Amino acid sequence: MTAVLRRVNRVLLALVGLVLVAVGGAVLAAGFDLAVPSWWPWSGPSDVLLSRADRLRWRDEGWWWPVVIAVLGVIVLLALWWLLAQFRRARLAEILIDTGDGDAATLRCRTLESVMEADATAQDGVARARVALTGRRTAPRTRVALLLEPYASPGAALAALSTEALANARTSAGLSALPTEARLRAVKHRARRVT
Repeated sequence: MTAVLRRVNRVLLALVGLVLVAVGGAVLAAGFDLAVPSWWPWSGPSDVLLSRADRLRWRDEGWWWPVVIAVLGVIVLLALWWLLAQFRRARLAEILIDTGDGDAATLRCRTLESVMEADATAQDGVARARVALTGRRTAPRTRVALLLEPYASPGAALAALSTEALANARTSAGLSALPTEARLRAVKHRARRVT
């Protein structure tokens, strides 16, 4: 969901930016009495954006004001939806677990994340671990960030992560699969002097 939201944000911002730059540039060009295309409605600094006749044209029509209010209302609602979508959490709150008797139990994701972080941090060579569960309640995904000690082997850390922390989480939550994205970084350290 977050990748889709990011793409939608980028496309919408790009479109709004292009429209604003194009209209603003054309209005500035007309305002500075530069050459503008013949079809452009404003050709010089003395032109106005809306003439008196344009402003009063639809005033007496019975449908005009309801349409204006409806369009503005839809624009406001879309803007509010977009704003609220920015604050939507990408993390899961809980996972649904099949208990085998036809019912489902819920597991708080923060609890599972804490256990996975403790398991990953207990591995040799791991200084710190951060875990976030994303995806859907019935098909969770995991993002893991490991901060490795200078002496740690990335391959060994990934192998231990998959055989210990992820395997334990998959087994305890009764999940058939737990897709994981792991990011590894090394602890910043000063170089040792060799004499």
